[in-house]
Amino acid sequence: MFRGHHRKIRILFGIADIALIGVAFELAYATRGRLDLEHFFALPATDKVLLAGWSMLVWVALGYWWELYDHLDTAHPRLILRDAFRQSLVGAASVILFQYVLRMDLSRFFVAIFAVYAWIFLCLFRLNAGRVLSVVSREFGSVHYVMVAGLGDAARKLGRELEAASGYGIRLTGFLADGPAEETEIELDGKYPVRPMSALPELLRQNVIDEIIFAVDSRRLSELEEIFLLCDEEGVRTRVAVDFFPHVNSEIYLDRLGAAPLLTFSAAPHDEIRLLVKRVTDLLLAAAALILLTPVMLLIALIIRLTSPGPAIFRQERCGLNGRRFVFYKFRSMQENAHEMREQLKHLSQRELALKIPNDPRLTGVGRWLRKFSIDEWPQLWNVLKGDMSLVGPRPAVPEEVDQYKRWQRRRLRMRPGLTCLWAVCGRDAVDFETWMRLDMQYIDSWSLALDWKIILRTIPQVLSGRAN
Repeated sequence: MFRGHHRKIRILFGIADIALIGVAFELAYATRGRLDLEHFFALPATDKVLLAGWSMLVWVALGYWWELYDHLDTAHPRLILRDAFRQSLVGAASVILFQYVLRMDLSRFFVAIFAVYAWIFLCLFRLNAGRVLSVVSREFGSVHYVMVAGLGDAARKLGRELEAASGYGIRLTGFLADGPAEETEIELDGKYPVRPMSALPELLRQNVIDEIIFAVDSRRLSELEEIFLLCDEEGVRTRVAVDFFPHVNSEIYLDRLGAAPLLTFSAAPHDEIRLLVKRVTDLLLAAAALILLTPVMLLIALIIRLTSPGPAIFRQERCGLNGRRFVFYKFRSMQENAHEMREQLKHLSQRELALKIPNDPRLTGVGRWLRKFSIDEWPQLWNVLKGDMSLVGPRPAVPEEVDQYKRWQRRRLRMRPGLTCLWAVCGRDAVDFETWMRLDMQYIDSWSLALDWKIILRTIPQVLSGRAN
């Protein structure tokens, strides 16, 4: 389905959750009030409104956070039951936390029955989400009529995609031949007429056509200028399928340089607003962390200097965003001559690149402890503050390693490097170099602000337990 339709569906599911949680809250409140239990339970009107509003907010936030609304209409029933249970369990825990903060006197039975009602209502709605969407589209949404220009494999593939989206009010009405055609109709799941491109002016006058998708040979596009102008004058939306470009990892969008339109392929996140939010978050959290940790960091630096010869801070050149070089900071955890011993110990490394030696003999006594709890990484907060790094992103590599990357691995340089990353919370030492690279690509391809927070929240318990290294 089109991205606009997908966005509307996510909003619909969010609104449905708000309504369902509101009903579950009222029903649980009424059920608890009618039960003759030992303790009387009633909330002041203000507290009740605050608690209900908080519950709705948390349930919907969890739905967006876990991306539950992206596939509710097609998800397997088992996944729907599991996700609704998880959402209700965490939602109930947030209600308990909320009442402690505001010092409310909540009934534990009320919270339990509220979570049960929420789970039941969510499951009932989501198990029937496909039918609900069909009814809403049929009764309240206008049908969207689409034609496909082209008769090749790409055009037929688009036709099948449009057929699959029929439940959302999208209707394929036929195909336009971009040249001489022997076929008069194309048979997919249904049968669709094939019309010559010259018939388009008459078709637009006689029929409802909301948009036309062009899936033609790229060499033919310049010859269709008059057709695009016709659609523009008629106000008919046009789209061009660009699958003839070999940018398999790129997001494709239209940008402008002055008045010149530019078809843009981006193989890394490009949303300037979200990237700005990421940078502001980095600045605020890194500054706050440095203020809190500076006294402890000074003490650690002193201990390092007293327990082994050499500087407290280890400096090294690393590769940052798009290959920019920067000075990378860490607490020194190895002997002063560790780099000179590198070649002698290289054969012990678990990885072909990015040297990783189990029980590295170059580590100092204090260094082992610093590594265990990732305390040696704290000075990189200064790198984050300067803009060399981010809190979350692919770990920065040394130039010698980057020189040995395969071509596809170099794409990890298109994201600002980070303190923690996806592979760091997915096994770290157990992850081989190839998997490490692929997890970095997965992070880049699926990046969102929510994903950054998920990684941060998963990193914290790993660091505190000493399992991060």
